[in-house]
Amino acid sequence: MSSDPAPLSFLLYSRAGCGLCEEMLAALAALPAACSFPVDVLDVDADPQARQRYGHKVPVLLFGGELVCHGHLEPDEVDKAIAYHRRPV
Repeated sequence: MSSDPAPLSFLLYSRAGCGLCEEMLAALAALPAACSFPVDVLDVDADPQARQRYGHKVPVLLFGGELVCHGHLEPDEVDKAIAYHRRPV
């Protein structure tokens, strides 16, 4: 059993046909600091709890399980989230 923490990744709650979701994903891919982390895209409507929590806010971006931004990408918030998770403990 490993004591290493799970690798960090982005999670984007999206919805089929959502132009804002596609824009956020493209903008995230263009950020150099974010390129070294995987991005999981989940359909917010596929999970009743996610739909209830984020359904009216998509796109919603999380990093390391914590909310980074919603509606549109905020590069400064992405940078802050990455820096926070890279800080020495």
